Amino acid sequence: MQRRARSPEAKLRRTEDLLDAARTLDAARTLAASRGGVRHLTLAAVTEAADLHPSAVRRYFDSKEELLLELAERGWHEWSLLLTARLADARDLTPERTADAVAGTLAAQPLFCDLLTHVPLSLEGDVDIERARRFKTNSFTSYNAIVDTLTGAGTMTGAQVQDLITVALELTANLWQISHPTPTLAALYAQNPRWEHVALDFEPRLTRLLRATATGLTAGG
Repeated sequence: MQRRARSPEAKLRRTEDLLDAARTLDAARTLAASRGGVRHLTLAAVTEAADLHPSAVRRYFDSKEELLLELAERGWHEWSLLLTARLADARDLTPERTADAVAGTLAAQPLFCDLLTHVPLSLEGDVDIERARRFKTNSFTSYNAIVDTLTGAGTMTGAQVQDLITVALELTANLWQISHPTPTLAALYAQNPRWEHVALDFEPRLTRLLRATATGLTAGG
């Protein structure tokens, strides 16, 4: 029997159930042979996993895009918390170690990495303006906290850290999708191994490229 929220507390719990279901389904798709990530996530699958009636999702989210944008917003916050915890006792980090921290904490959040591709393409543009405003406000709050954490723990300037984060976000959005091919591409790579070089492991390549970026940003002094 599907459940229906009848109080603010119950509604909040159902909202969390839906978000948890989306996280779980995305993780299963990422690990399974039939990969696809959030682009193949459906509201019907989410509501079924959350033990809710398919029509119930509209009481909590206006669309799949709004649900995923909520997860992206939380991903920003969680990234900020991960970096703060990792660098709590760090001082005078080299540019390379700063890059390691950025790459490692991003790789620890598979769903966020997947969502970084979709936020600018569709998610933030396909919700109403107030929801988009809330996402921008909260994600930039997390962004500022990340910049402050990295600047305070290392030897890079604030401007250099901002450039490093810009590159990290762009690389992550691209490399995550390449490193987690669809079934069609996975079959194609199996038939043509020489093409598979573009689908190398995500974290090692991200770390290597961010290290090079951080070193280059600070090479002039």
